[in-house]
Amino acid sequence: MRSGSSEQPIGVFDSGVGGLSVLREIRRELPAEDLIYVADSGYAPYGDRPEGYVRDRAVAIMEFLRSKDTKAVVVACNTATGIAVDALRARYDVPIVAIEPAVKPAVARSRSRIVGVLATTQTLAGQKFAKLVSTHAGDVEVLTQAAPGLVDQVEAGQLDAASTRSLVERYLRPMLEKGADTIVLGCTHYPFLEDLIREVAGPDVAVIDSAAPVARELRRRLQAAGLLAPDDRRGSETFWTTGSDDRVRGVIAQLWTGDVEVREV
Repeated sequence: MRSGSSEQPIGVFDSGVGGLSVLREIRRELPAEDLIYVADSGYAPYGDRPEGYVRDRAVAIMEFLRSKDTKAVVVACNTATGIAVDALRARYDVPIVAIEPAVKPAVARSRSRIVGVLATTQTLAGQKFAKLVSTHAGDVEVLTQAAPGLVDQVEAGQLDAASTRSLVERYLRPMLEKGADTIVLGCTHYPFLEDLIREVAGPDVAVIDSAAPVARELRRRLQAAGLLAPDDRRGSETFWTTGSDDRVRGVIAQLWTGDVEVREV
């Protein structure tokens, strides 16, 4: 297939299954597109790994997605965005859409002028996140909370486990006690814990993530490049993983609506 064809698929990747929260918004926004999703579960989580490790994994997944003739790629991982997206954009000539914590809308929404950000250690430590806060926080205090273990709970499909609730309570409590009325889900795994997070945070606390804006930006980029798939077709999803296909299939089937076939990279 020639380069730049509207019929080419879109690649989406994450350290594991968390990016499915982005994939579902892309599917809602772009029902005609063929989507290839890669869960790098054999190397997850990224959140507490050295920068070089994350960068190498992002390049490896990009190489795989380019071998599938993708017309655009979505980095559905906040940690990979913060560490690797600049290197990916310098190296590859396809549109690359990335995700970042929803600090700007959270700041606009907060009434208490205190916002909490729940994310991985690497996301919070990165220069991109620091710039995001300095650009958009203004007079709002932005509290940050690293959340080791939450990604692992989602990867294991333990969405309602007592151990997951314990972690959520431990990580939310300090921000809530300091008056945060808006919580940003700064990792694509966390929307799968949104019901639990809302339950722990209470009805007066807003919980927001960045998946829908990413899907809208993807549409904008494809439209500008003349690469949107024809509206008269129904798109497909293909799932790949670097982990155990049987184990990952079970978790994806829990998180995704519809038939799921997972292949090993």
